[in-house]
Amino acid sequence: MEKKELERRKEMMLALFNDRHYKPMKLKELAMLLDISREERDELKQVLDELLSEGKISISNKGKYGGAGTFALIGTFTGNKRGFGFVTVDGMDEDIFIPEEYISNALHGDKVQVVITKDGGEGRRKEGRIVKVLEHSVKEIVGYYSDNKTFGFVVPDDQRITRDIFIKKELSLGAVKGHKVVVRITDYGDEKRKPEGKVVEILGHANDPGVDIMSIVKAYGFETEFPKDVMKQLKSIPDEVDEESKKGRLDLRNIQTVTIDGEDAKDLDDAISISKADGVYTLGVHIADVSHYVKEGSPLDKEALKRATSVYLVDRVIPMLPHKLSNGICSLNAGTDRLAFSCIMEIDSEGNVIGHNIAETVINVDRRMSYTSVKKILEDNDEAECREYKELVPMFELMKELADIIREKRKQRGSIDFDLPESKIILDEKGKVIEIKPYERNTATKIIEDFMLMANETVAEDYFWQELPFVYRTHEDPDPEKIKKLSMLINNFGYNIRTGNNAVHPKEIQKLLYRIENSPEEVMISRLTLRSMKRARYSTQCDGHFGLAAKYYCHFTSPIRRYPDLQIHRIMKENLHGGLDDQRIAHYERILPSVAEQSSIMERQADEAERETEKLKKCQYMSNHIGERFDGVVSGVTAWGMYVELPNTVEGLVHITELRDDYYYFDEEHYELVGDMLHKHYVLGQKVKVEVLDVDKLANTIDFAIVTDEETED
Repeated sequence: MEKKELERRKEMMLALFNDRHYKPMKLKELAMLLDISREERDELKQVLDELLSEGKISISNKGKYGGAGTFALIGTFTGNKRGFGFVTVDGMDEDIFIPEEYISNALHGDKVQVVITKDGGEGRRKEGRIVKVLEHSVKEIVGYYSDNKTFGFVVPDDQRITRDIFIKKELSLGAVKGHKVVVRITDYGDEKRKPEGKVVEILGHANDPGVDIMSIVKAYGFETEFPKDVMKQLKSIPDEVDEESKKGRLDLRNIQTVTIDGEDAKDLDDAISISKADGVYTLGVHIADVSHYVKEGSPLDKEALKRATSVYLVDRVIPMLPHKLSNGICSLNAGTDRLAFSCIMEIDSEGNVIGHNIAETVINVDRRMSYTSVKKILEDNDEAECREYKELVPMFELMKELADIIREKRKQRGSIDFDLPESKIILDEKGKVIEIKPYERNTATKIIEDFMLMANETVAEDYFWQELPFVYRTHEDPDPEKIKKLSMLINNFGYNIRTGNNAVHPKEIQKLLYRIENSPEEVMISRLTLRSMKRARYSTQCDGHFGLAAKYYCHFTSPIRRYPDLQIHRIMKENLHGGLDDQRIAHYERILPSVAEQSSIMERQADEAERETEKLKKCQYMSNHIGERFDGVVSGVTAWGMYVELPNTVEGLVHITELRDDYYYFDEEHYELVGDMLHKHYVLGQKVKVEVLDVDKLANTIDFAIVTDEETED
């Protein structure tokens, strides 16, 4: 069809679609309406495809055509560093692919209106075109400043934002090349014109100590300082517990109590007491009574809800509450009276809670213990450590005895334990990485995990049956399609997952993790299994916790660093004092959904920021080791290469083009890279030697090259 004729037909079709009497129709119906023969339908389809690609018409999921806005969808845009992007629409199983030329002026995170330009099918995604940005989510950007003689521009740190920000010289705040800056966007531009902005803060030179992490802090919008009204309220909070506050509380100061935390922990918000009589254990989980000092609606409370969580980065903690609370009067420091909210449980020899008491208490911790010390006592039988804590050794032995019972009970019901290696990154005073090593879970860390889980379950079940407004921690069942894909993948390695009625029981996941333990493919399959799970979140509905195989679960044990814990403490205390009348119940029913949503959102942001800082520091560390060789293990295999993990948890990519001894291809069925001529294989778990080839500090990626036997001999 000639271009002139194509344009004429496009105008004719547009006039039809824009007619107020037109009702959306399928291709066949349009052909019948316009009296177009079967032989000419391909030409009609060509016209419609042209209009779709231009965003002038839209198409429904059922193939009906309408005007541009008729079937326009609303979703969130996710950018990609390679220029294209995706739009996520609620209710749609898959994202819509957006080619670079159809992104318009959308930036990562924007709320957009999109029309489908190509229908999916045969394993392909739907494609679309952004026709309108409804809401820009990014107001400020952190990036690297470069200047020209007459203007400047900022390259965003977030590579999902692929457009530089134009800066007029008079709006640069005096920034020079190499500065990390915060830019406020003043004009989002369009398809042909870059966004514009002004520099509102200079963080420092990119190489200055601490600027790297501060760039991430600013990019995520975390506040490092507390507002004036919060600091003013702090003045009314005492440094020590006054006698008036202790009145009417259950006095547990004479009961042997300890805290067990990491050596560098400063906010000690949980303590443990334990005893055993007539075969029944009495376990006390004592939690800092933060709600006694942070009252609902106060400046402290509003700021805590806004933050919703403490953020633990490699070199700093951004606390939910000011240090006067988190490290002071709400920290269960040894040898001082502290207000607590206690869950005291009676547990039988099979790990069943046969009775419990939730009470406001006053405690006095006997010793502040570290995970390392308790491990030395229980695992290593260290004589010096046992002598140092002689009076507490029986208590720790009783803790281990009960924790083993509790853990076995959880195991029997199907609780999943993803024991993936975590990183411990050690920095010097200037923020330079000295060492990276795996963070080890030991007997002591597991004991505390077991006891906290038990308290959380006990509290959740209690308040579920009381039918009171509450905030639960829920973990929904995995998506059947993701489990199906996981099942197909693990079949390549001789494993399987049994499913029934399109669902999987957590016990099946647990069995898989036990079967792969110590196998070459353990780490990768564990990670893929974890990714096939849904993300845990906060909710006002008690929908259970799939990963823990628990019917009832909440977060009760960390009100210093998590807002949901603080929120339910208030509800529980009000209930204990008989103050939950109809008016207060209605109040909580009104506010709790937004509390749960805000807490879930901020938790995700904190997790992402923590991962970003870890990747950043790992890249900085490895940039000082370019050209050096390390032993590693193949941790992932893909069509573009293989990932190799070093013993210190650092992971890098050996690109398939760097495998120069042969032409390699990805054998998807057996999940390996295969040499076409020499028939060499690279498989999961295979031990290899790699050389650090390059580090991209902007993308936070590490490239390795395989060191062959011949090179090793040289």
